[in-house]
Amino acid sequence: MKDWLKKHCSLLVALFVVVAFLATNSVLLAKDFYYLCLFPVGLLALLLFILRMETGLMIMALLTPLAVNIAIIPGMELSMPVEPMMILFTLMFFFRVLVSRSFDTKILRHPVTIAILSQLAWFVITSATSELPGVSFKYFAARLWFVVPFYFAGVLIFRNQRRIREFFWCYAAGLIFVVLFATIRTLGHMGDLQTLHRVMCPFYNDHTAYGCVIALFLPATFYFVFSRNDKGWARVFFIALFGLLCVGLFFSYCRAGWLSIMAAIGVYVMVRMGIKVRWMVLLFGLGIGVFFYYQSDVLYKLGKNKQDSSLDLAGQVKSISNISTDASNLERLNRWASAIRMFKEHPAMGCGPGTYQFLYASYQKSYQKSVISTDFGNRGNAHSEYIGPLTEQGIPGAALVCIVYLTTFATGVKVYRTSKDKTIANMALAFTLSLLTYYVHGVFNNFLDTDKLSVPFWGFTAIVVALDLYSEKKNNNTLPGRKEEK
Repeated sequence: MKDWLKKHCSLLVALFVVVAFLATNSVLLAKDFYYLCLFPVGLLALLLFILRMETGLMIMALLTPLAVNIAIIPGMELSMPVEPMMILFTLMFFFRVLVSRSFDTKILRHPVTIAILSQLAWFVITSATSELPGVSFKYFAARLWFVVPFYFAGVLIFRNQRRIREFFWCYAAGLIFVVLFATIRTLGHMGDLQTLHRVMCPFYNDHTAYGCVIALFLPATFYFVFSRNDKGWARVFFIALFGLLCVGLFFSYCRAGWLSIMAAIGVYVMVRMGIKVRWMVLLFGLGIGVFFYYQSDVLYKLGKNKQDSSLDLAGQVKSISNISTDASNLERLNRWASAIRMFKEHPAMGCGPGTYQFLYASYQKSYQKSVISTDFGNRGNAHSEYIGPLTEQGIPGAALVCIVYLTTFATGVKVYRTSKDKTIANMALAFTLSLLTYYVHGVFNNFLDTDKLSVPFWGFTAIVVALDLYSEKKNNNTLPGRKEEK
């Protein structure tokens, strides 16, 4: 009996907590104490993170596409139920590391990790010098509970290749529901473009974030379609998923999402041709230089484009370069111009992480405003993963963003070209190209302050690093490493 109790201790504790959870919720609901119901839910999540941290991570990935923003207190929204779970997971992870005093130092020495830690350190410094320190430190805390579970814990968990597939499928399962939900609603509103931009609500706040996450998953899904490990029904499911995501991306009418897929295809061709990463970067830099050298001529020609957003595919593609009448493009240029003016006042430290949307109104010029401009900071941020940090964290902040992206991309390409296992090499390239879609999309939007994109973004980054750290000793299809934590 004693041996049986010892063997099934965790199961008995879990059953006890579940019973207590149901009983407590029944009492609280009966007395209309709705918010107190979160307390037993938190206890159940905490127990899960203690007993099965890997399973907890997968559950958060599954729930993220289905999470909805709810105002917990006035002026503060959380994505429920995943953000409270991420907070608990982060605290539990720090506690376990401090108690065990063990963490794979190879992870800490990896170039991507060093870049991410440097970025987090700069977050703290610029939050202390921020014009709104309270806003900045809350923004930093949110970044922390995105990065710690899905990158630092993720690298450890993704040593096992099976966990990589599970993570992919968990988020994809929730995303499948959202794509089906949005597509069905799209078919009922085919004549109204403004309505089509909102059919994915309340799960994603607009069509740009929705299109961005679909584009992020397409390269990885394409890899699994042709993976040698997937046969029979598994391959059929991946083909169906790929087809569904293509339909979802098309009906998202997200022009940046379409561009990011084209960029991923172009980079894939260059990688297969054997072009080195530094030449790709130089080619990209040369393109930017040519644009600025001929910017007067380019902007003149773009200004003659009068094609607005359209339900027609050709028209929607043509509207990408319309900077004269398209409201979305005009507002993006207005945000960028305001951000540059703010940057010029704070070039070294920036105005503080997360503060742009509360400060940019006074930097707008009346002649640059669009019909959707606002002075109340209620319609998003700087619309760029590069210009936003430049404004909020100065030149070092923007430089660190580029370093994180370039280091991750270079790591993925290196694994593809040096791994002894072809399966791992192809997987590394697939997830690197998935991340590349976000790097390109980040020119036009920034979503890493939301759980919807942070979860797959940092998770995919962790996958690339895990494949780099643990693939050299690999002789079969299972990544080496210690046994999974119980």
